[in-house]
Amino acid sequence: MSERLNYNHIAPAGAKALGGVYGYVMQSGLPATLVTLAYLRVSQINNCAYCLDMHTRDLLKGGVKVEKLALLQAWAEAGDLFDERERAALAWAETVTRVAETNVPDEAYQAARKVFSERELVDLTIAISLMNAYNRMSISFRNTPQAALEKAA
Repeated sequence: MSERLNYNHIAPAGAKALGGVYGYVMQSGLPATLVTLAYLRVSQINNCAYCLDMHTRDLLKGGVKVEKLALLQAWAEAGDLFDERERAALAWAETVTRVAETNVPDEAYQAARKVFSERELVDLTIAISLMNAYNRMSISFRNTPQAALEKAA
């Protein structure tokens, strides 16, 4: 797989705008690990190799155990490995990412609201939406994952 084009260089103002949203999310007060777990789950759903590589590395650097990362795709069956807020964030990430299929049902919204304040849920949804945008950019223009670059070097 080779990069089709570098959208960061071609449209730096657009890339900067996405970065501004990322900056907002990171200062939102949501725990960075929770947000990054949601980013990784969204990237799993979208099959974005670039983002899967990046967020896995970020979570490992942040001290998340490899066992937790290995079971992220099956978080609902992983018992108490994921805490209540993580499970709620992952469920919300899945239904929002699959919006065309799920239409984000009332039950999903009510479940998320039991765990997150209104502001937290809005901020989490912004984070999920941002990762869906980044996944679409990375997949469309074939961003090369760091692991592939390292192997080629």
